Amino acid sequence: MSIKNDLILRTLRGEQTERTPVWMMRQAGRYLPQYMVLREKYGFFERCQTPALATEITLQPVDIVGVDAAILFSDILVVPQAMGLEVQLIESKGPVLPDPIKTLNDLQRVTVPDVNDRLHYVFDAIRMIKQELDGRVPLIGFAGAPWTLLCYMVQGKGSKTFDEAKAFCYTQPETAHRLLQMITDTTIAYLKGQVKAGADIIQIFDSWGGLLSPADFETYSLQYIRQIVAALKDEVPTIIFAKGAWFAIEEMAATGAHGLGIDWCIKPKLARQFAGPDVTLQGNFDPAKLSAPIPVIRQEVKTMLEAFGGHRHIANLGHGILPNIPVDHARAFVDAVKEYS
Repeated sequence: MSIKNDLILRTLRGEQTERTPVWMMRQAGRYLPQYMVLREKYGFFERCQTPALATEITLQPVDIVGVDAAILFSDILVVPQAMGLEVQLIESKGPVLPDPIKTLNDLQRVTVPDVNDRLHYVFDAIRMIKQELDGRVPLIGFAGAPWTLLCYMVQGKGSKTFDEAKAFCYTQPETAHRLLQMITDTTIAYLKGQVKAGADIIQIFDSWGGLLSPADFETYSLQYIRQIVAALKDEVPTIIFAKGAWFAIEEMAATGAHGLGIDWCIKPKLARQFAGPDVTLQGNFDPAKLSAPIPVIRQEVKTMLEAFGGHRHIANLGHGILPNIPVDHARAFVDAVKEYS
């Protein structure tokens, strides 16, 4: 099925486009009143595991805000769950893994699963979403980077610093690398399944990559992301988003990924210098800035787009949209990108 609005796909291939494409991380979710209605009725993993609900939530921002891509409604923690760890999602508190990995012995509790068995509901949702989208815009599939998943699997909950996860790597490096490789193998199979089901683009989220030094980022994160990109890049355009890891832009560009997400803490011009001309940059509007008055948002979007220079750029936020952002502010962001040419 041909995609009517293929701006993002063309931008990722490095083609000149009539305007900059735009979508927002976490666009399917908590700032939309229509999502909150479903959240009242169904638990978090129930929403992820019911293809009809995941489809409805994935399509909401396409219909309501007018973005140039849909992103699958799911969660990065479905992978640790499929590997055998219990994951609870406590509303407004975040994820809890009550029985985290602490020693080599604990690795006996995790497996590299058959993704078609444990994660079939994601593939079912993707097929349903593709049918409902009917080629309007591309669908982005995703997974968490192995390092970010290790952080949750070892720490057992969210953290600003993930010191326990880091200590695990520094005191038990062999165990850490075994776990990282298991996560990587699972993720490759999982993402290949997403592509087979119909995902048009894959994004790898390394939310906690920026917590590592440049040398440790290579050791505990990038060498595993590189395996994932290598396994997928000939099948589908891939985007790496490693929050805060601007120090590794050059190395991430060298993986062969088609796109790199950047946050608001680096100037677009500098990011382009690091990345070189052959990769698309995605970002980098500060999500908190969407709380500004609409005229300010419009002006700031223009400033951002000028800084990226129009070619090989996908407009996005530098991280996920915040729950308290009014829908008309999100729409103003999208509209401002569309109107600038």
